[in-house]
Amino acid sequence: MASFFRQLQPLCRSFCRNLHATPDTTASALDLIRSQPSQYVVATVVGRKYVLAPRDVLTIPRLRDVKVGDVLALDEIHELGSREYTLRGNPTISSSNVKVEATVVEHTKGAMEFIFKKKRRKGYQKTKKHKQTYTRLRIGDIEIPLPSVQSVI
Repeated sequence: MASFFRQLQPLCRSFCRNLHATPDTTASALDLIRSQPSQYVVATVVGRKYVLAPRDVLTIPRLRDVKVGDVLALDEIHELGSREYTLRGNPTISSSNVKVEATVVEHTKGAMEFIFKKKRRKGYQKTKKHKQTYTRLRIGDIEIPLPSVQSVI
């Protein structure tokens, strides 16, 4: 019985290897990702990396230069993927012109934070209160460009 499974093992490996297509070029990888029902990106926003999907709401520290309704283009994209395929690497993705836009939804504040300071046996007590300010962004659709078709004359 064990010899039967040893004979089947190489066949199973080759079948599983051929089950999912491995793309040769960036354009074919983008086609495979585009064919999937949902995509995601890993992008840097204000110095931190976030995993973003379309229609996500992202809360980040306050952006002072933007107003509600402004559209921001996310240009630092590190990874593009779907359920079955992933394309990683800054030069590869930035050269393929993948576009992700984020719309400023609101400027808001977080919960009240209390900072209590005390020195023992000195009678010194101080309470500071503040609310952290945040900006909320709504992530738009991930636009994966179609490969450019060159006409031959």
